Amino acid sequence: MLALFQTIDLALNLYTWVLIASAIFSWLFAFNVINSRNQFVDAVGRFLFNVTEPVLRPIRRIMPDLGGIDISPVVLLLIIFFIRSLMWTSIYPLFA
Repeated sequence: MLALFQTIDLALNLYTWVLIASAIFSWLFAFNVINSRNQFVDAVGRFLFNVTEPVLRPIRRIMPDLGGIDISPVVLLLIIFFIRSLMWTSIYPLFA
């Protein structure tokens, strides 16, 4: 059972880093720091968008408009942190 919890924890941890990379990439793209016409940059951007957007879209629908500031990645990071904490402190001890 420990292996299952560690695998879920690892997946959530990896998704956290992908989410952070996506946010940083979007900032770099918005401020024209990176060249969006570069094939590699475009491929990385599309990958990050396709991996994070399905999870961020429902959060954006619920969140109020903050005048162009998107805090949905922060909300999702808090949700992931809550799930990881809940998993290790409340659910895992039931199976240990």
